[in-house]
Amino acid sequence: MHSGRARLLCLLTLVLLTACSGTPKPKPGPLEPLVPQIGGRMVWSARVDSVQFPLLVSVTGAAGAGVFTVGGTDGTVLALQAETGAELWRANVGAKLSAGVGSDGRYVAVVTRDNELVTLEAGRVIWRQRLGARVATAPLVAGERVFVLGVDRSVLAFDALDGKLLWNFTRAGDALTLAQAGVLSAFRDNLLVGQGNRLTALDPLKGLVRWEVPVASPRGTNEVERLADLIGPASRVGNVFCVRAFQNGVGCVDADKATAVWSINGGGGQPVAADEQYVFAADGVDRITARRRSSGETVWSSDKYQHRLLSGPISVGTTVVFGDFEGQVHFLSRETGDALLRLATDGSPIVGTPVRSGTTLAVATRDGGVFAFRPE
Repeated sequence: MHSGRARLLCLLTLVLLTACSGTPKPKPGPLEPLVPQIGGRMVWSARVDSVQFPLLVSVTGAAGAGVFTVGGTDGTVLALQAETGAELWRANVGAKLSAGVGSDGRYVAVVTRDNELVTLEAGRVIWRQRLGARVATAPLVAGERVFVLGVDRSVLAFDALDGKLLWNFTRAGDALTLAQAGVLSAFRDNLLVGQGNRLTALDPLKGLVRWEVPVASPRGTNEVERLADLIGPASRVGNVFCVRAFQNGVGCVDADKATAVWSINGGGGQPVAADEQYVFAADGVDRITARRRSSGETVWSSDKYQHRLLSGPISVGTTVVFGDFEGQVHFLSRETGDALLRLATDGSPIVGTPVRSGTTLAVATRDGGVFAFRPE
């Protein structure tokens, strides 16, 4: 097989890309003993079949009445009351999933491995649409539309009521694209999508480009090293969206002014988290760094979790939270990076990024566990 085609197949079949060689992965060191510095406990758990795709747990509703909607590999879609874990409804779309879950609180959308977009309402499938490209990014449901981002960077808009295709945005792409969840978000009357290394704003009614801002400058001597697709989900604070460009850097974009706030080179393949003060990210060896959101200046860095295959983070109160490959959920001080609390799940890797509704934090695992915690 031609070497370029071999690299392409490797990129398109792996969700988390570290290398396409047979080089053994470094083993993580043991976790240091921890005396909890804050309180916290598991408050409920649920289960789906398994999670073998880049899951985005949808969070809808106000605090106290929030809903977590999750999907399982076998096509199960499950809506849970965030506060108590009570099952609101459960459905199965009849095929294994490649992407999900997107929801606006009324409609729920997922994509199957057969390239079919499936939309449900109150646990009932209301329509299906065949897609032309593979999808790894959870659909976005907003404004009675369902938006889909393909691995080939195409963007499609469907009517949420009946599945009618409203528009299709495509552009000449690079030879290689990343089969990992990309950026698909909303800002005011803009649809924000990742297009290679650029954050692009589209008109959600017509699919026309309004502006584009590069987040990183692709670096390297070949097309694999220069791959710099934006990894989702982006982390929003007001009008600022902070995001990682795969293996190339981290940056923040002011979506109101359509300008880059800052960008910094650096490896890594997981999303970032941002809050009013800081941006948190783990690099390619899981070294965690906190930077000032206003400037990108480094505040602290921690090597204690190297090679633990960390999940995307979330900033919650005084902590920043990561999951790891053993199903451990780490609560670190957002000011210093010191470990404050560690809570276990089912021993399988944390999938995707932790999410929050009110005071309840939820994570999903590769084995299909959904675990809710309430730090105190």
